[in-house]
Amino acid sequence: MKIKNTLFSLIAVTAMTMGTVYATETIVIKGSDTLGAKMVPQIAEAFKAKMNKQGVEVAFEIAAEGSSTGVASVIDATAEIGMSSRDPKDKEVAKAKAKGVDMKAITMAKDGIAIIVNESNLIESISLEEIELIFSGDVTDWSGITAQTGEISAYTRNTSSGTYAVFQKLGMNSRDYGVDSQKMAGNEQIAAEVANNPNGIGYVGLAYIKTPGVKVLPVDGSMPEDPSYPIARPLYYLIDNSKQLSPLANDFIGFSMSPEGQNIVNRVNFLSIY
Repeated sequence: MKIKNTLFSLIAVTAMTMGTVYATETIVIKGSDTLGAKMVPQIAEAFKAKMNKQGVEVAFEIAAEGSSTGVASVIDATAEIGMSSRDPKDKEVAKAKAKGVDMKAITMAKDGIAIIVNESNLIESISLEEIELIFSGDVTDWSGITAQTGEISAYTRNTSSGTYAVFQKLGMNSRDYGVDSQKMAGNEQIAAEVANNPNGIGYVGLAYIKTPGVKVLPVDGSMPEDPSYPIARPLYYLIDNSKQLSPLANDFIGFSMSPEGQNIVNRVNFLSIY
């Protein structure tokens, strides 16, 4: 009898443990640093809290490694949701189709790529032409566009970043970056470098413009929040539209697009879709 009771207890504990494991679903999201370093984690936390109140356990695995990673994760089915701050490239769409993936981009927020300089810099505005000259390496000293002097330190994102590609197209007339430009892993790193370098200049998403020690420059008279701002772009969730999302992943996307989710978008200084 004692053996039977022990066996029954073991089975009961095992069942409870298995129930706990399978009651929690993990949503895997990979891609853009612009979305994934700050905004999406905050939306995820709010979604988790809401679902917990309904008795549903949900966990998130969020990897913010660049938009190219987000596209690849959807093509290779290593994430249910990708994040991208650029449109998928033609070759990426072709690769997806070859694998039977119907890649769909869902606009979940809007962003202006802000030009930032050190707060001690005397420059108060900049033009698209001057941006192109600086980041292409044609102008390497501040005396080339202002009355002050000093060797310019231009900070950019790395090549896997969607922001890198969008900025090159919209801010540099699709020219190559200068050989002396310094590539950073994320928005936060660029903001930190510019804040610590009086001769620094870089570009970041709107969520990073309030970094202490930097100031935002109007571009051709427009600020990044303005509808007329010339270096603006949508921010996307990417999914494989050829297969059904899990119910929780579908609900998370819906939550992101809801007024509650869009309030978080605005709170981190991006622009809502409404």
